[in-house]
Amino acid sequence: MRRLLLCLLLTLTPLVLHAADAARPKVGLVLSGGAARGLAHIGVLKALEEQGVRIDAIAGTSMGAVVGGLYASGYSIEELEHLALTLDWQQALSDAPPRKDVPFRRKQDDRDFLVKQKLSFRDDGSLGLPLGVIQGQNLSLLLESKLAHTADIRDFDKLPIPFRAVATDIASGEKVVFRRGHLPQVVRASMSIPAVFAPVELDGRLLVDGGMVDNIPLDVVREMGVDLAIVVDIGTPLRSRKQLATVVDVLNQSITLMTRRNSEEQLASLGREDILVQPPLSAFGVTDFGRAQDMIDAGYRATRALDARLAGLRRGGDAELAVARSPRQRTPVITAIKVENDSKVSDEVIRYYIRQPIGEPLALDRLQTDMGTLYGLDYFDRVQYRVVHKGDDNTLVINARGRRGGTDYLRLGLNLSDDMRGDSAFNLGASYRVNGINRLGAEWLTRAQIGDQQELYSEFYQPLDVGSRYFVAPYLSLGSQNIEATLDNDPVAEYRLERYGFGLNLGRQIGTYGEVRLGVGKAWGEAEVRIGDQSLPKVSFNEGFYELKYSFDTFDNVYFPHSGEDIGLSLRKFDRSLDSDSDYRQWQFHLDKALSYGANTWVLGGRYGRTLDDTEVVTSSFVLGGARQLSGFRQDSLSGQNISLMRMVYYRRLTPRAYVPLDLPLYLGGSLERGRAWNNDNDFDSGYINAASVFLGLETPLGPLNISYGINTEHQKAVYLNLGSSF
Repeated sequence: MRRLLLCLLLTLTPLVLHAADAARPKVGLVLSGGAARGLAHIGVLKALEEQGVRIDAIAGTSMGAVVGGLYASGYSIEELEHLALTLDWQQALSDAPPRKDVPFRRKQDDRDFLVKQKLSFRDDGSLGLPLGVIQGQNLSLLLESKLAHTADIRDFDKLPIPFRAVATDIASGEKVVFRRGHLPQVVRASMSIPAVFAPVELDGRLLVDGGMVDNIPLDVVREMGVDLAIVVDIGTPLRSRKQLATVVDVLNQSITLMTRRNSEEQLASLGREDILVQPPLSAFGVTDFGRAQDMIDAGYRATRALDARLAGLRRGGDAELAVARSPRQRTPVITAIKVENDSKVSDEVIRYYIRQPIGEPLALDRLQTDMGTLYGLDYFDRVQYRVVHKGDDNTLVINARGRRGGTDYLRLGLNLSDDMRGDSAFNLGASYRVNGINRLGAEWLTRAQIGDQQELYSEFYQPLDVGSRYFVAPYLSLGSQNIEATLDNDPVAEYRLERYGFGLNLGRQIGTYGEVRLGVGKAWGEAEVRIGDQSLPKVSFNEGFYELKYSFDTFDNVYFPHSGEDIGLSLRKFDRSLDSDSDYRQWQFHLDKALSYGANTWVLGGRYGRTLDDTEVVTSSFVLGGARQLSGFRQDSLSGQNISLMRMVYYRRLTPRAYVPLDLPLYLGGSLERGRAWNNDNDFDSGYINAASVFLGLETPLGPLNISYGINTEHQKAVYLNLGSSF
């Protein structure tokens, strides 16, 4: 009898629990938009889970769609909180991949001309302007990586928690509610703030942020059949009259007015059973991603304050949600790879960069790196991926969309140095790069510069395989610069050296970090006295040489690096068999290594150049002088056939890190330097000179701006204003 009663109890208990569960109201969650302020949604969800409130449906807009989509797909509160606190938001909210992932050739573009932004041109010569400041490349990759486990779900009602996202059709102004589709793409569309993020083109519509039409989608969650709604309003408050001081303030206010108007309409429709959560976020801005923990805490406290109202909504766990939260469910085994490509380069080029093995789980970290390298080729508006599930097969689809704004680039540069004593150096340059000349990705680069150092350089770069591992690069060059003849560390004349030449290089790229070139070149020119003793002879010369160059660059930032190395080695053998006036050898080596601890950075390194064998001094000299190049001397005022320079540079960032594309870091630093210049065929030898400097550096959209004061043991001192190269 006892055993019979036990069996009956076990049979009836689930039925009783199911009936009790069914008797409780169906709860919908509404998550509003508000950019960084949307991180407060994580605190709200944390408090709801602690209260035992199970959500039956979620509707979200903008950042609400991001948090809601991740939670609905199975992410736990712990995972969401960890993501918000550890994510590199500055990287996620930009398009540029980490510099370590960028192809080496694109890294070298940064060293030619230091204006960050480049102008793109279409094939017909027209200027290509983007649809947004940020194309959303890194954001799209982030969403794809976090939502890869939803690849085979097109109906959002089949997610662990049914979900809806809201976007706006920018062409018609209509509200678009997504009930199905590719979840990462839908979420990306919902948060495309006009003019900030490029719109998402989907099903023939051009979609932007849903907050434009429905920032608090209470009506949407009601259409999902819920009995009551928990509404989280994190909208940006209106600024006061006194706070509207700039055009940016007015623009932000106009956007806020649009979102608040539709928000107030939704809030006015709240029912008696609905619950409104309004975290106190007036102290937080829409870009305060660095204060994620504070906003999460604000959302948590605001929700726990409503414990009494939430107590009646407690329910048991959800087995389906528990299964979805297993990390095993988020790593599909890839059985095939497919390329969708409408760019100038071939499918084989794109496929080469994807290292995902067939038959193994999706390696997200490696795939993220590969996508960054592909995007860094500068052929694409976006490079995205998705996993298509069919039966037991999981196909990794790489979608590469060619740049609609064109793949030919104009880049400008400016370098200015002034010692505040009447001596200045000024160079204005430009480069024009024609990309995608053929399906292997051939390029034609032309670089021109006017000023103290004049240059015209043109190179045709032809890859010999789909991965650009091997290449051939013929070039033409014209240039002129000033070279000082020095006696006892005092200039006696300044020559104007003009050189014209051409050559051919064969090369091998070393991953994304470096390259080796072996080449042969021919040059000729003349040097005549520009300032000083006019009786000194005019020099005409012919040069023919073999050359070996090695370059290695892992700097994380070309302006003010915090980690990595920059190494270069050049060896030349001038040979009479190539119609050179003399036989001699010359080599130069440079090394800079960046080390950081917190906000403090040290860059250790220097240069060493040697001319072996006797030859004409003017045509074979290296130059030193200027800020952090033996500070205290004028720019390039110290020359010799042999040079050495050792230095230690220190700087500390003074401004907090910004989480928007316009980040203007300010640095305070100094340097200690020791160097020497000497010749082979005369008595000139500067001896070792010690130097030091202090500087204030600002990283601007035009490049690094440095104000420096330098002194040295030769009793030279100078104040420098440099717009251009930092080192």
